[in-house]
Amino acid sequence: MTNVKDLLISYPDLHHVLSVAGELGQEQNLEIYVVGGVVRDLLLQTPIVEADLMVVGDGIEFAKLLAVKLGVKNIVPYKQFGTAMIPNKPIIVEVASARTEEYNADSRKPTQIQYTDLKGDLLRRDFTINAMAVDICPEFYGDLHDPFHGISDLKKKQLVTPLSPDETFSEDPIRMIRAAYFIAKLNLKIDEYSFMSMKRQAHRIGIVSKERVTAELTKILKTKTPSIGLSLLQDAGLMKHVFPEIDQMYGLEQAKDWHHKDVFHHTLQVVDNVAKMSDKMELRFAALVHDIAKPRTRRLDYTKGYTFHGHDEIGARMMEKIAKRMKLSNKLKEYLMKMIRLHLRPISLAKKGVTDSAVRRVMVSAEDDIEDLLMLCRADITSKNPHLVKRYLGNFDRVEAFMLSVREQDKLRAFQSPVRGDEIMEVCGLTEGKIVGKIKTEIENAILDGEIDNTYEAAHQFMLNVKDDIIAKNS
Repeated sequence: MTNVKDLLISYPDLHHVLSVAGELGQEQNLEIYVVGGVVRDLLLQTPIVEADLMVVGDGIEFAKLLAVKLGVKNIVPYKQFGTAMIPNKPIIVEVASARTEEYNADSRKPTQIQYTDLKGDLLRRDFTINAMAVDICPEFYGDLHDPFHGISDLKKKQLVTPLSPDETFSEDPIRMIRAAYFIAKLNLKIDEYSFMSMKRQAHRIGIVSKERVTAELTKILKTKTPSIGLSLLQDAGLMKHVFPEIDQMYGLEQAKDWHHKDVFHHTLQVVDNVAKMSDKMELRFAALVHDIAKPRTRRLDYTKGYTFHGHDEIGARMMEKIAKRMKLSNKLKEYLMKMIRLHLRPISLAKKGVTDSAVRRVMVSAEDDIEDLLMLCRADITSKNPHLVKRYLGNFDRVEAFMLSVREQDKLRAFQSPVRGDEIMEVCGLTEGKIVGKIKTEIENAILDGEIDNTYEAAHQFMLNVKDDIIAKNS
């Protein structure tokens, strides 16, 4: 029996929680273990912020008693599952009763829960690397239970299911996406039996809620190299069910002189490029969807090769429906639509040369997300020709430097007309409506084009000069 007591002690916050829980288990004459991902992370010696406890008994009642010992006032019970969450800081604690579950074929919600022993509980888990437990009762503190050889699979860097993969994935199809997450997060290889099972059962992901699928997909995007997990989803046939617009990119050729990969593999490279620059999940998501409309807009020009005219604007519109389907927040939806709509603009400046007016317009459109947009554009510069990339990045460097210079000069990140709508209505004798908006836009365009200074005095005088013509044309 392997003992990991010294490892536990090396995590003081975790060790404190487990020691208190173990002593309580002894008082209540209950078996209690720390299980699952926390044991895996303990063995890998990676950061731990939450602990899953398994008690052979009533998990919710145990959680109530443990919360008192930890000085936490309230728990969050999930009676249908026999589990409870204790919002302890800095280690969140989840307590569950040792159990097995039965499911209907068309649902991942358990129809029947049966309480069991330690081995029965571990048997129902997703992968062997997550099917380990450590005893935390004082007498056996640190004793490691590994009935399905999870340590061996960790050392071999392979992902294997405790039961047959068909049974494991059919019981809870979200485990197939979690497989993609774990191979990306831990740099593992999935065994062939599990991979073939994923291919057979990919369609079953349809019984999982959209929120749950999206949550697991974003976890993949947060890994060091997201393309590893995203590639598995594609190869296993899951992507067409999880994110059909990404699946449609696979095999879609682009112009040979610039893009050496199809749209799908180019997209994965952009995602990985962004991941090297930023931990921001939202920006990585933007990289995943920036070319979302290319399959819909691809045309063959016998001179230029394949073209994708309008894929920026059409992609932004597509994102509106995609966000609704995937249950994305409005904030994330608006951010992604903005990034898709603008992702060609800074790059086009690098091609055509830079003017103050063009730079200002991009910056005003991007608002506070200009740095994210520039990172996305830089990540999007890929080619089989390193000399071409070098030259293109050199042009982009100049665009980026110019943008930063303009921002310092004009402070355009929060740009808006110095003359507000209320004043326009008062001076011009107007009520709220489209004419007020047109006058305000005319002022902003004059500032962006460098016709007038970005000051109240200049803007007010410009309004007086143009208001009559605008009112006459739009009355």
